[in-house]
This record gives sequence, C-alpha cells and structure tokens, in this order.
Amino acid sequence: MRQFTLYLIRHGQTYYNIYNKLQGWSNSPLTEKGWQNAQTAGERLKNIEFAAAFCSDLPRAELTAREILKHNLQASPKEPIVSPLFREQFYGYFEGTDMNQAWYVAGAPHDVPSFKEIVEKYSLDQAKDFLKAADPFHHAENHQEYWHRLNQGIELIRQTPTIHNNSNVLLVSHGNTLLSLVERFGKGKFDVTKRPANGSLTKLAISDQQIKVISFNK
Repeated sequence: MRQFTLYLIRHGQTYYNIYNKLQGWSNSPLTEKGWQNAQTAGERLKNIEFAAAFCSDLPRAELTAREILKHNLQASPKEPIVSPLFREQFYGYFEGTDMNQAWYVAGAPHDVPSFKEIVEKYSLDQAKDFLKAADPFHHAENHQEYWHRLNQGIELIRQTPTIHNNSNVLLVSHGNTLLSLVERFGKGKFDVTKRPANGSLTKLAISDQQIKVISFNK
C-alpha cells in the first residue's frame, strides 16, 4: 500500500492576520514578518526532497510556496502546482470583517458567541454551516461545499504520478483548512480551537485508504 507524508504549511503572516480579519478567498499582502515566516519554513525544509509541491491559488499561499521551494537544496520541483481547490474556506459576506464580530453573529443565535465556543460545543463543520446561515447572501461555504472542493484537492495530490511510496509532498494552504483537516483526521488528539501559527508545519500520513495526522502546528 502506497503511503506518503504531506508537509502542510500555513502561509506567512498577512496584514489581515494582524488586523484579526477573516481572510478566506480575499487576500492581503504578506507582511515583512510573513516573508520571514516563508523563509524560515524554507530553511527548515531545505533538505527535504519533495516529489511534488502544491499550493492554493491565493497570492499569500503561492508566494509562500515559491519562497519555500527557492530555499530547497534537493531534487524537488522548482514550481508548485497551483490550484483553487486548496483555497481557504470562503466566508462570503463576512470576508474582511473582524473575526470576533463575524463569529459572534454566526454563533450567538445558537448560544455559542465565539469561534472557540462553537468548535468546543459543536465542530468546525458546524461553524461553517452557522456562518453560511448568518450570511445575508448565503455565499459563505457550508461544510458540504467546502469538503466537496477540498476532497478534490486531496484526490489531485493522490493521483499525481510523481508521488510514490514514502514520498514527501509539500502543500502550502491556510489556517482554517489546516484546522479542518486536523479535526477530521486527528481523532480528537489536537486542539482545533486555536489557529496554527503562520509558517507552521503540520504533517499528515496519506495513503489510498486513509489520512492520519502525525503532528500539528510545529
């Protein structure tokens, strides 16, 4: 049975990260610290040979991926495979709004007025559904829409012909996407109420049959 290790990196810090704004399909530039996050991740992974590299098509993820690959000293791809399948959750009407305010509007009708309380009492999937329900345009992704897209991204990785047994694969994506993967496949071993650090590393073991979280937010 083929199994490979996915090195999952959160993009470098952006201005919206500093301002505590929801940043799904919208984008804000990497800060100076954000570039440092990417460079630090690149130095950390420079001796890992990647059989393939992927990233979201949002600039903050693509720029981070390219910076990481620029530092790599092994026979890794020089360019990432860029795909919208790896985007962050779409927050619809709440794109660019204060995170605490958005999650209050989504969760308060259900007596869970913060992101942490929503996830602790329900789940990240329920948080997605609450946000879509609170969106006056209902444009935000619910959990079914989100996973339909992300599952296609996982299959894109699985079907990549350069990935063999014991390969290493790079994916640069987003905070809520990391949390969603860890909640679904981490068997409750990890705290998914707190967003992973910019530039942090999460490792997944992926086979044709299953996904297992090896480590989170390191």
